[in-house]
Amino acid sequence: MYDQKDFMPAALYRKKTKRMKGLIQELQAAIDAITAEMEKIIGSTEVLARQMELLMSIDGVGKVVAFSRFDNPRKFCCHAGVAPFSYTSGSSQHSKNKVSHRANKNIKKLLHMAAVSVTHRKEGELKAYYMRKVEEGKNKMSVINALRAKIVARMFAVIKRNEFYTPIYS
Repeated sequence: MYDQKDFMPAALYRKKTKRMKGLIQELQAAIDAITAEMEKIIGSTEVLARQMELLMSIDGVGKVVAFSRFDNPRKFCCHAGVAPFSYTSGSSQHSKNKVSHRANKNIKKLLHMAAVSVTHRKEGELKAYYMRKVEEGKNKMSVINALRAKIVARMFAVIKRNEFYTPIYS
């Protein structure tokens, strides 16, 4: 929106900017209403409220990262595009393990942001894991993918045990 200021007549730019700001405000109001409704539903159900508390006790997990229809962390990792698969065709073609492009990109994006937020912290066991693997020479994106899988495993563990996540520091 602001990058077009130098390429448009001033009057037209002001009209467009005003219209765009109005649209942004309407969208933000809709997002706020949906968020309030979600929080109301979660707060009204004891099980959901407890699960939200448990999930938010994990490093990198906020209010947005959630799941409902999976009972196994491996299946969820496959759905989210976190689990790497090998590609082979007979004995002639072999490639590195890669994640599927058929994944749910929204979930993958949220898990990626959770993993990246862990890497920017000053301390923590996931941060230590990340630093250790990078120092070993692993590709940073491969390590972030492993962090995504670790976060998913912890999410399922806290729900299954019905206990808050407690980090184990060495």
